[in-house]
Amino acid sequence: MSALSKLSTGLAASICLALALIPTTGHAAEADGPDVIAHRGSSGMAPENTAAAIELAIDQNADFVEIDVQRTKDGKLVNFHDCTLERTTNVEELYPGRPSYRVADFTWAQLRRLDAGSWFHERYAGEPIITVAEVIRRVEGRTGLLAEISPCDHYDLSLPADFADLLADRPGYVREALAAGELGVQSFETDDATAFHELMPEIPIGFLDATRPTEGELVALSTWADQVNPQYTVTDQALVDRVHELGMDINVWTVNEPGAMRTMAGLGVDGIITDYPQSLTQP
Repeated sequence: MSALSKLSTGLAASICLALALIPTTGHAAEADGPDVIAHRGSSGMAPENTAAAIELAIDQNADFVEIDVQRTKDGKLVNFHDCTLERTTNVEELYPGRPSYRVADFTWAQLRRLDAGSWFHERYAGEPIITVAEVIRRVEGRTGLLAEISPCDHYDLSLPADFADLLADRPGYVREALAAGELGVQSFETDDATAFHELMPEIPIGFLDATRPTEGELVALSTWADQVNPQYTVTDQALVDRVHELGMDINVWTVNEPGAMRTMAGLGVDGIITDYPQSLTQP
C-alpha cells in the first residue's frame, strides 16, 4: 500500500473532526456494513504498525487490523511497512553510515532498539518496532487480522512460507480466528499470494492492486483468490458487482476522505481500509 506522509497534529485533528460527521457505516452500527480495517493500525492517530496504533484501533472497534509482514536478517518476522527504515525510525542516528537501511539487513536485536514513534509525535517517543507474533498476541480474541506479505523485491518466496510457518505454530489462534471470520492474508505479488495459498488454503487470500483489474485478471483471480483489494480510486459499481459475481470479496484502500468513505460504503464493498477507523465505528 502507498506510504503515508507524517500528519501534523493540527491536520490530524481537522481530519478527525470532518470524519466524525460521516454517518456510521461499520459493523458497530449495522451488521451488513463494510468491515472497518485499520490501515497499519489506527495510523492517522498513532505511529503506524506499532503497538500503540494496534491498541488504539482495537479501542476504536475496528473489525480488522491491517499489518505488513517483513523478515529480519536473523529470520524474525516483524510488522513494518517500508522496505527501508529511514522514514519512521531513528535508524540513521543510531546506526550512522550503514551501506543499507533495509529491514532485512538488520537483526531483531538491532531493530528493537529503534524509536519508531518520535517521527509521528513526541508523545510516542521510544515506541518500538514489534514482531508479527506480538501483533497476534494483541489481536487474538479481540479483533481481526489482515496481514500483507511485503512486496519488497529483496524477499523471495520463503517469506510467505515463513509466515505460514508462524501461523501453523499457533493452530489455536488460526482455528478460532477463522471460525470468527477474523483472519486474512493479502499481497501485491501474485507469486507470494499463491505460494501462501498453497501452504494454507483455509486462510482467505487477497490480491492487492493499485490499478483496475481487467476482466481477464478477475476471472483468473477467481480460480484461487478470496478477495480482490484495489485502490479505492479505481473502484466503481461495475467492479464491485463483478467481483461479487465471481464469488470474491472486495476491500478498498486507503480511504480517509469523508465523501469517499460514503461512496465506497454505498457501492457495497466488503471492507474499507482506512487510517481513521473511528470515523466508521463511532457515532
